[in-house]
Amino acid sequence: MARLRDPEEGCPWDVEQDFASIAPYTVEEAYEVDDAIRRGDPRALCDELGDLLLQVVYHAQMAREAGDFAFGDVVEAICDKLVRRHPNVFGDVKLDSPDARTRAWEEEKARERADRGAGGVVDGIPLGLPALMRARKLLSRAERVGAVPRDPRHWEPRFERALEEFRGQLAAGDGGEPQAALGEFLSAAVGLAWSAHLDSETALRDASARMEAELRARHDS
Repeated sequence: MARLRDPEEGCPWDVEQDFASIAPYTVEEAYEVDDAIRRGDPRALCDELGDLLLQVVYHAQMAREAGDFAFGDVVEAICDKLVRRHPNVFGDVKLDSPDARTRAWEEEKARERADRGAGGVVDGIPLGLPALMRARKLLSRAERVGAVPRDPRHWEPRFERALEEFRGQLAAGDGGEPQAALGEFLSAAVGLAWSAHLDSETALRDASARMEAELRARHDS
């Protein structure tokens, strides 16, 4: 990567790139890893993991050029993090149940966020996450501080109200605000699914896959 980024002997395209221009490729490669896993294709997974690793190397090289950190620092940081988050494996702490291990993991993550100056209840949830996934993470944080219950009985009425509001806004035509109402409806749908321990992101992905298969069967044969 250092050779590719060399201003005199490297690849002009690679030399021109920066963190922002490479970031979309990083996200895309992560999705391609996910796709290979879902297709059950180990050869493709091996290939896609290499592409994702290239993204890590790319960002690390740009950081090294800026004098911020290098690839070795990335490896050291993740090793340190794994040790901190598994005191029952690498230390003397006894965590005898899955709940205890989860609490210890979350407490360590909270300490890490506080050390970074990001100790707020919703700090550390990336803005770039898919909307349904981000909504689910926000709900989990909200539950942690007692802001919302994980109980379908709380979410079912909210879901029904949001659906009726969306219908009303659609019926209002040009005078309505269906986009905002749709957002509230989707938020309530995610909340209801979350309260029932269902994953909205996975559910929608699976529904889209079924639609894709149906379209292929009808129109590609």
